[in-house]
Amino acid sequence: MSEGAGYVASFLRDADRDRYFATLLLKEPERTAIQSLYAFSADVASIRDRAREPTAGEIRLQWWADALKGTGHGNVRQNPLAAALLDAMSRYGLPSGPLLRLVAARRFDLYQDPMPDVASFEGYAGETVSVLYQLAAMVLNGGTEVETGDAAGHLGVAQALAGHLRAFGFNASQGRIFLPMNIFAANGVTDGEILAGAASEGLFAALAQVNDLAVEHLGKAQRAIAVLPTQLRPAFAPVALIGPELRQAARQRTPFAATAATADWRKILAMWWWSARRA
Repeated sequence: MSEGAGYVASFLRDADRDRYFATLLLKEPERTAIQSLYAFSADVASIRDRAREPTAGEIRLQWWADALKGTGHGNVRQNPLAAALLDAMSRYGLPSGPLLRLVAARRFDLYQDPMPDVASFEGYAGETVSVLYQLAAMVLNGGTEVETGDAAGHLGVAQALAGHLRAFGFNASQGRIFLPMNIFAANGVTDGEILAGAASEGLFAALAQVNDLAVEHLGKAQRAIAVLPTQLRPAFAPVALIGPELRQAARQRTPFAATAATADWRKILAMWWWSARRA
């Protein structure tokens, strides 16, 4: 493993352990390319937490946009994450458009506006999560574009819903509402109540509906993945983690408390077993 690839793998392990574990199922050189894609996503996702104010976050997002468009100032390749991503894009012919849309979608993270509705959430998840599965499948297909729309699209939404259910309390404590606000409003829950950490029957009903929505998307993803060519399925191994997460979320009786973390070895085993059976 080169020094740059080692840095990317280490960064991904620290920043997004689940996706790092998923890449351990892959062979080289595809593993390195997909790790660079996931590390880029993790870096962009972390900008909100690292930026002191939206303007600083906007500057960092613009840096990535310029790097992807080839208009960056200075030597962009001095950043090892950017160098690794650009190498993967060149080797596998990955298009810059989806990655630029990912960067643009992450602008939502910089501000305190609540996620307005289900359609907006699904669009956000598609641009920030589903795209990763689409491009990872392209890498596993040797750089040839492949239609994975249903599999990637539904898996991205299911994973994003599961992640934001798990982070619901933390995000509320930070003044953020990422889950669709129209579901809460339909159950008589206001954004002020969520940000104040006020539990209610309406809140439990809304979270249950979000969970049901995630289960629906997960089922559609599983069916779509099952008919993909065998060599592409390892890109979708994180699907094995979502069902248990959603079942745990459904049992949660303290909606603003952090859910117990699943042991790393259980996650690795779940994805390995899923991959061994289906790939």
